[in-house]
Amino acid sequence: MISKRLKQSLRSELRTSLMAKIGLVLILLILIVAMFAPFLAPHHPTETRVSDDPEVDKTDLPPIGMGYETSETRLVDGEMQTVETTIEPDHSFILGTNTLGQDILSRLMYGARVSVLVGVLGALLATAIGVPYGLTAGYFGDRIDDSLMRGADMMLAFPSLVLAIALVGVFRDTDFHTQQIPDPFVLAARHDTLGSFVPRGEHVAAMPASITFPVTVTLVVALVNWVWFARVARGEAMAIRQEEYVKAAKSVGASNATIIRQHVLPNSLTPVIVLATIQVAAIILLESALSYLGFSETTLTWGYDIQQGQSAAATYWWIAFMPGMAIVIAVISINLLGDWLRDALDPSIEGEGGV
Repeated sequence: MISKRLKQSLRSELRTSLMAKIGLVLILLILIVAMFAPFLAPHHPTETRVSDDPEVDKTDLPPIGMGYETSETRLVDGEMQTVETTIEPDHSFILGTNTLGQDILSRLMYGARVSVLVGVLGALLATAIGVPYGLTAGYFGDRIDDSLMRGADMMLAFPSLVLAIALVGVFRDTDFHTQQIPDPFVLAARHDTLGSFVPRGEHVAAMPASITFPVTVTLVVALVNWVWFARVARGEAMAIRQEEYVKAAKSVGASNATIIRQHVLPNSLTPVIVLATIQVAAIILLESALSYLGFSETTLTWGYDIQQGQSAAATYWWIAFMPGMAIVIAVISINLLGDWLRDALDPSIEGEGGV
């Protein structure tokens, strides 16, 4: 349960920090878009619109308000001539389309689902691994601490991306590399025979029935990032084990497991919560890098869209720019949220929020 004092601290910090308000609004917007993508996406995210018919072809359309000129050589009246053509935006594709005619806005919305899932689940898994590891090392100290933390230091010796690529190679051939997660909204719309249970039922029913969740990537980002939680938890445990209430618990015969569970862990959560929030942003960046390099095995990710748009970035800049901006906005908003939690949970740190 969240204490009354903590609720007051969170509200007080939110009232005085403009950056916290911006971060919280952006995070809520991203979560809403990710959750309700079948309702909000204007088009099917993987539908292609490539054709020789100019009326049907929708490839490389610019965002609203941004047209561009292109030239091509054609046979005109028996002579090869360079013909200039102005490509105007289509108002049904607000952020334009990619080289396959896929709607960029719809792909961003569905890409948010993968990034949010991998970020949150990866951070939770890293916390579940790193916190018990670090608490054990910090509480017992001596040889146990030395042996456990030397193993953690070995993980830090490798660059995160290099280690992640190596681990993906290890797990890539497993049966659980990717998993299809059914979309409950789409399934409900397809079974809504009356057409009144699901809003925009016909539109939602035409959306993908499932999303491809990169299980291996989620495991890998957790295995790469758990060591940071271990180090933070270790530092907290080393300080808490010297407290009087821990000594009192030992004097009445409480076991080490009971002391860690009832005293050390609850009093170590503040920095762990802040770190977990910030690590969600770091994991989103790492997942995007792995997707960019082709290790995610799913095409509905921001990193994959950047990779698809890089070859034509000089001409069709929006194809790579839009998912890149989505990553930037997500990471900045999560970091702002982390700063808010840090200032609210740790009164000793003076916040830097705006008026």
